[in-house]
Amino acid sequence: MKAIDIHAHIPRMPGIPEYGIEPGLRRMFRMNEKPDDVEQMVETYREIDAMAVIFSVDAETETGDLPDPNDYVARTVSDYPDVFTGFCTVDPRKGRAAVDELERSVADLRLRGLKLHPIHQGFFPDDPAFTPLFSKAEELGVPVLMHSGYAAAGANTPGGGGFELAYARPIPHVDSLAARHPDLTIIMAHLAWPWIQEQIAVALHKQNVFIDLSGWAPRYIPEDLIREAGGRLRNKVLFGSDYPYISPVTWLEQFAELDIRQEARPLILHDNAAGILGL
Repeated sequence: MKAIDIHAHIPRMPGIPEYGIEPGLRRMFRMNEKPDDVEQMVETYREIDAMAVIFSVDAETETGDLPDPNDYVARTVSDYPDVFTGFCTVDPRKGRAAVDELERSVADLRLRGLKLHPIHQGFFPDDPAFTPLFSKAEELGVPVLMHSGYAAAGANTPGGGGFELAYARPIPHVDSLAARHPDLTIIMAHLAWPWIQEQIAVALHKQNVFIDLSGWAPRYIPEDLIREAGGRLRNKVLFGSDYPYISPVTWLEQFAELDIRQEARPLILHDNAAGILGL
């Protein structure tokens, strides 16, 4: 395959109501079409010869929304193993139940990582209360993909819909987490705007921290990060689209037009993610 998209949201499981934030997200990303189903998603990724890491987000405690079950993610991966691999999600605020679900998802469902969203889930990653969850991920040897920076959910609404951006700031929260769990692979999802310099610093300083470029069309990625992605961070940056909010087709087309060192391209598009996922 030519590329691995490390950041793709699985289509909602039939029979579960859409997330409360979903209409706002579609407006933010100017999505007018009906969301794809799994079969349409498979067709999209096969056409570009790419694999996608799929997941849901369990923010039930904070938002009241039901998550897509991890079993649904695992079944989808099993149905299309040439196209998908999967991460589980847990709600950190569910305590021991979250730790147990992470272990079940990795040991029994064979999912390859953990997806968290500190803003949607309302928690600081470096809060000691969540040490058991991250220690379990470290023990299991699975990466944690974690939202960083600005959030589209709640944007341009009174009080931002109650969502607080500070939960996703790289310093101190990701930096402290990485220092306390040196064997835990952490992927900061998205550009951590307005803290991109902090994000670069953490990825440079902590060997176990990576960055995915999802959620931004490549033409809008700041020059500082593009320069680092082609240089000092060429082994630490990953392709991510944020499907369905940004099409992987569009992302790859724009990435091809970026002024970035050629030797960094296969690392960003495929090799760095393959190494993390053990593919």
